Amino acid sequence: MNNEPISTEVGRRICLHMNKEHNSSVLRYAINYGGVENPKQAEMVTINNQSMILNVDGEIVTIDFDHILKDSSDAHRTLVEMAK
Repeated sequence: MNNEPISTEVGRRICLHMNKEHNSSVLRYAINYGGVENPKQAEMVTINNQSMILNVDGEIVTIDFDHILKDSSDAHRTLVEMAK
């Protein structure tokens, strides 16, 4: 992952990747950071340098990051750390 600014297009690519390859992490974000109990489905709808928006069982959940993401590499590191 290179150091691209988190533009709309980069955010879209991150969401597609997370939903396809790491959906279990998206579910964990909903539980651990969104306070959702027993989610059945979660999809990352959008991500920017301040937050991610998930669709969890038809409800929108916004999760703010603990810092402003600098670029796509920072987003990658942050999402990996949050999934742990």
